Amino acid sequence: MAFVDQVKVEVKAGSGGDGIVSFRREKFVDMGGPFGGDGGRGGSIILRVDEGLRTLMDFRYNRHFRAEHGDKGGTKGMTGRSAKDMYIKVPQGTTVSDADSGQVLVDLTENGDEFVIARGGRGGRGNIHFATPANPAPELAENGEPGQVRNIKLELKVLADVGLVGFPSVGKSTLLSIVTSAKPKIAEYHFTTLVPNLGMVRLDDGRDFVMADLPGLIEGASTGVGLGIQFLRHVERTRVILHVIDMSGIEETDPYENYVKINEELKNYDPSILDRPQIVVPSKMDMPDAEENLKKFEDRLDEDPYLAERPLVMPISALTRQGLTPLLATTADLLDVTPEFPMKGIDADVEDAMYELDEDEPAFTISTGQYGEWVLSGEKIEKLYRMTNTTTDESLMRFARQLRGMGVDDALREAGAQNGDEVLIVDFRFEFSD
Repeated sequence: MAFVDQVKVEVKAGSGGDGIVSFRREKFVDMGGPFGGDGGRGGSIILRVDEGLRTLMDFRYNRHFRAEHGDKGGTKGMTGRSAKDMYIKVPQGTTVSDADSGQVLVDLTENGDEFVIARGGRGGRGNIHFATPANPAPELAENGEPGQVRNIKLELKVLADVGLVGFPSVGKSTLLSIVTSAKPKIAEYHFTTLVPNLGMVRLDDGRDFVMADLPGLIEGASTGVGLGIQFLRHVERTRVILHVIDMSGIEETDPYENYVKINEELKNYDPSILDRPQIVVPSKMDMPDAEENLKKFEDRLDEDPYLAERPLVMPISALTRQGLTPLLATTADLLDVTPEFPMKGIDADVEDAMYELDEDEPAFTISTGQYGEWVLSGEKIEKLYRMTNTTTDESLMRFARQLRGMGVDDALREAGAQNGDEVLIVDFRFEFSD
């Protein structure tokens, strides 16, 4: 199965059902009055975490989701049927953001977590709600409220306590396959690992943790070279980093330079990643030149004037199992005292993501159309129009009063509108009357 960890999706909640105009008509009841019911609520779209999913593959060919609309109201004051909410399953570790603004909305990590990503519109009110002593038989009802429409970005960041990082072919997959039951692909060529692999490490003392083998990084990865930043995001959730470095000398590269380059890529992607505890894991220590290369590496560490703190170095050999037990025990000890780190773009002090509309946003804006008409736009005024039944005079008169109350008339005069000028709201045209 292909591994998909980043998709863009359009979601559209259902609109509320229309309220209706109806009157009570019974044989021996004179002037029974308004009897039109409200429309039903439109279906919302809700993201729900399913621990059985490991990828966003289900979204690869399905990028548009539509919830059902509510039914219109009925006579005798009956409310229309509300639509069922639509649930979309996502894997644990999915970060949801607004694709248009880039704002992070929520981070879904626990099985069963839910988040309403698009709220269904409420049903329009029937004429039973608009009766007054001055107008006991109103021919007035509301259309249903439009459902929210959003373009969202889903980004999967694997849930792992420990992340294995390093250049390709340094032994990360081999280490994972030995200390867990995971079966990553292992071969003698670069970029064997193309997707993150997860495994559970269980120690004899009863402790356990999740380890992730992340695809090999190379110099320039943070700017898109090689696999680029495609998999750097998966490092964000880890609490401890095991930096695996090949000490065999087969690749004829400088282990210390490789160590510096990988840390530089992590820093360029997100400087806070280097705040995590990091253990340097020299691998392939069973090779003939490994001990000599390790000594040179540690000498370089000691001589580096820019290194704020010397990292812990724990050499291993996956072939002979040398050093594996103390490495895993030390890793577990670090996890016991290391808290979770806040996700990039999410304020750890804010429990609920702020995703509602800005209350300070103006109700409307005025611009000039291509034919010289005045164009009124803005989410609030467009929503008001869509909830107005423009087929009845009474509804139109109410709409005109609402526009006047919002200050539309005064704003048009200030903008230079003259008596008889054409005004456009969405697809509704009318003349301005001063």
